[in-house]
Formats: sequence, C-alpha cells, structure tokens
Amino acid sequence: MKIGIITLPFNPNYGGLLQAFALQTVLKRMGHEVWSVNRKTRDMPLSIMIISFANRLIKSILKRKIGVIRSWATVKEVQVIDQHVIRFLSENIRTTDLLKSEKDFSNLSRYEFDAYIVGSDQVWRPKYSPSLANHFLGFIDGKSAIKRISYAASFGVDNWEFTPEQTDECRKLVTRFNAVGVREDSAVKLCKDNFGIDAVQVLDPTLLLAKEDYITLVENDNIPECKGTLLTYVLDKSPEKLEFISKIARETGLTEVSIMPKSIFRDAGSRRISDCIFPPVTAWLRGFMDAEYVITDSFHGTAFAIIFNKPFLALGNKKRGMTRFTSLLKVFGLEDRIILSADSLLTEKLYAPIDFKHVNEILATKKQEAMKFLEDSLVPH
Repeated sequence: MKIGIITLPFNPNYGGLLQAFALQTVLKRMGHEVWSVNRKTRDMPLSIMIISFANRLIKSILKRKIGVIRSWATVKEVQVIDQHVIRFLSENIRTTDLLKSEKDFSNLSRYEFDAYIVGSDQVWRPKYSPSLANHFLGFIDGKSAIKRISYAASFGVDNWEFTPEQTDECRKLVTRFNAVGVREDSAVKLCKDNFGIDAVQVLDPTLLLAKEDYITLVENDNIPECKGTLLTYVLDKSPEKLEFISKIARETGLTEVSIMPKSIFRDAGSRRISDCIFPPVTAWLRGFMDAEYVITDSFHGTAFAIIFNKPFLALGNKKRGMTRFTSLLKVFGLEDRIILSADSLLTEKLYAPIDFKHVNEILATKKQEAMKFLEDSLVPH
C-alpha cells in the first residue's frame, strides 16, 4: 500500500524528526511504501521582521553601538544552522517534493496514495496548523476511497482551542476517517465531546521502535561518547530551571551536558553563526545512550528517557501543554517523575528508583496494541 504521512513541517526539532522517522520505519517494516509530506515552514511575517529590526536598532542606538541588528536568518544561514537536520532528513526519511504552501496539498494526488496517516505530534493544534482542514484531509475528495487515518495525533492541550467554524469544518472531515488514533487520553475526550467520535489512545511513534534501532543510527554516524552524564534537554530555559539543573549536578556529582546549540541566531547573529548550528540528531540520541540521569521539559525528551531506561525528572511545561506529560507518564505509572516548579527539588524524587522492568512490560503491551491499530486500519478494502 502507498501511504502518505502528514505531520508538522520539518525543522530542528529532534522529537519531531524522530517521530516521523519512527512511524515511517514501522510502516515500511509492515511492507508498505511510505512518504512523509515535506512542507515549507511558515515565513516570518513582514510586520514581525520590521518590529524586530526596529527594536534592535533602537537598543543599539541607546547603547551607542551598532552591532548585530537583524534577528532572523537568511535562507543560506538557515541551511548552515540546520545542516545536520537536513542531512538526517535526506538520509533517513523519504519525503515528497516540497509543498511551498497549504494550497499545494492538492498536488499530492499525483502520488496516488492508497492511504493518508495524519500524525504524530501536535498536528491538531490550531496554533501550529495554518490550515487545519489539511490536517483533517480536507484536500481529498469526499467520495474518494483513499483510507483516512490519524495516528497519535495531538491537540497539545486538554482544553478546546478550535473556533466554532473550525470545529464544524473539522467535525465533518474527521467523520470520514477510517480510524482515529490520538496520543493523549485527554484527546480521546476532546474528540468525543467536540466531534462526537470514538478515538483510541496510542503510543507516540518513537516508542514503537526499540532503543537498538536508535543505537544503530548513532553507530552508523560514528558519534563519539558524550562528555557528560547528566543530560539536560530544556526547551524553555529560565534562570530558575538553570539553577535547578545546577543544583541537581551538585547533588549527584554528575557532569552536565546539553546537546543543543550554544546560542540562537537572534542573540548571536551572523558573526557567530557557528554557535547556532544544531548538533546532529544522532548526537542528541547519543546523549540518552550515555546519560546516567536526564532532566527535561520536553515531551520527547521524556519519551526517550523511557526508551533508554534512564532515571529522569520531567519539568512540567505548562506553556507547551501539561497534558502531554501527564498522559504519557500515566501510561507507565510514572506521574511522580514530574516536577511542577523549578525550586521544588525533592531528594526523595531525585533518588526514587524507577522499576524499568515493569515499565518495559507495559511498553511491550502498548506496542502490540498500537501495531494492531495500524494493521487493522490499513487492511485493504
């Protein structure tokens, strides 16, 4: 069967890239031909560019120093910053030709896909989806026999963010789906309450592969060992979180390591662009391989700590959606690994052992359920 996967546009997001890699790998192993739909990320609005430029110019003048003013990268600079991401994508994920706009979804008809799978990641969160209808397969003719499936689609939050108009449009489209699999337990309720459909909770695609699959990627890339053993993957840095991490490093005696760029472009500018380059995806994976402990405020950071059986603490990330953390950890009985405030480090939580034998048994059962969901959903007419 020829399958097209629709997820969020590819960018330097390790979890987003690896969930796409994982779902495609699983479907290929099932014997399908699979493409992930390649889409251009949204350009920075001109108004934001003007405001950003003006703010930085004013600051420079006030400081009587005209330094780096431009806070956005050019296309060529983005290619430098994303060079390792681009290579991982080209080597490990089969993609369609680039869709330059949401209108280009209609061009996918030339691939003659037998099925579309929407997911994973926050594909059903309005703020991340310029055209929600495309994430509900609105570009397919209503009478088409093409299979429509969602796998681990996420709303990102446990409250309803759709407008009434979006709700009506997407309700009509989702009722045409052959199967609806969502990532969070809260999404099951949201689908029932707002779409009137019964959805099934399934594992994030990254959890469908074994850690050996990821280790193979690392070994093929000849990534050297990490220089630290306290892996930190923090997306929303704050002084409180950084002090929290330093406190854990002092408490445990572990050496802190972060597999992230040294700086971001809006702070570094073109003169220090080398500091903005995202490390290889496989270097990020190597961090989990070599870690003795993991601190993260990322959903996928938490998922990979579980995959690699590493003790961890998850910093509750309300800005990015708490339900993603609580839902994932609830599956494995690990809700106590969440820290809700950076100043609430509890020694008993830090050293509390995790029964990974039990976690792995649950994971094996949930994998079987997820694979059955995919197999049943893709049965030919």
